[in-house]
Amino acid sequence: MPTPTTAPANGNSWRQKLSRLDVLISPYLYISPFFILFAVLGLFPLIYTFWVSMHEWNLIGGQGDFIGFDNYTHVLKQEFFWRGMRNTFSIFLLSSVTQTLAALALAAVLNQNIRAKTFWRMGVLLPFVIAPVAVGVIFSKMFADQSGLINGVLGWFGVDPVAWHAGVLQSHVAIATMVNFRWTGYVTLIFLAAMQAIPSELYEAALLDGANRMRQFRSITIPMLRPTIIFVVITATIGGLQIFDEPRVFDQSGLGGSDRQWMTVTMYIYEVGWGAQKSFGRAAAVSWLLFLIIIAVGVLNFLITQRISSGDADKTPEEPANSTMAKEPVA
Repeated sequence: MPTPTTAPANGNSWRQKLSRLDVLISPYLYISPFFILFAVLGLFPLIYTFWVSMHEWNLIGGQGDFIGFDNYTHVLKQEFFWRGMRNTFSIFLLSSVTQTLAALALAAVLNQNIRAKTFWRMGVLLPFVIAPVAVGVIFSKMFADQSGLINGVLGWFGVDPVAWHAGVLQSHVAIATMVNFRWTGYVTLIFLAAMQAIPSELYEAALLDGANRMRQFRSITIPMLRPTIIFVVITATIGGLQIFDEPRVFDQSGLGGSDRQWMTVTMYIYEVGWGAQKSFGRAAAVSWLLFLIIIAVGVLNFLITQRISSGDADKTPEEPANSTMAKEPVA
């Protein structure tokens, strides 16, 4: 009786090794483009900026002597640096809080069965595609101290003209309005997408229990949107601490006001590096200080997020006794 022919053992072994190698390496090859781009465009500039911050580095003369952390100590003693920090956090808080609340309200309205809802959903995104410079120029004219549109409207109600470019709080409110105009629609669409992912059965059960729209929004929508709200807050924090375009074009001088009343940290970096000082070493030091601050705020947001998530995991939902969704005992 003839015996069946079998493939050589060496051939099977080689194919098995190649298959295992493919399974082992392929996932890393698929994600490698991101890490390569990050190393070239993100990690290398970050490390090189730290190297520059440790030297006397002039815009004209180039690299100088190694001075260690002298640039950091010099920057921390500057009044304009701390004024920029104050302005940055002030504008960030004024814009992010109102932006999140307005986006939640708009998303709740757009999630309803309204007429031409596609048109309105696309309309809220329109300010986001406008160039930041164009938005800054238009709003700087609207918030002009004497002949601006905003002061004209306030004059109809008997309010005296507001010095939007002279006061600290006034200028921060004007710049925060510019930021909200550009980003509220974008955040609205994020909330809207999250709202549409909420199961409709939850609202139907709440409606049968007699809950009105406000109670449904407070008891169902907000808890279900908690991960999305955390994401929006984290991204708004990172972007808000790096704000540059809006305050830069708020006035023609570009210095953040005569007394730097709306100069942010990124504007201070530009002034130190390309302004009167022309010191790349000190500008790099300010950049690294801002980076560390962003990391600290990010870690704080992560800890808060982790605590909220763990708290939600420990809770077990309880069905109300009079709920129509409660199960009846089986006879």
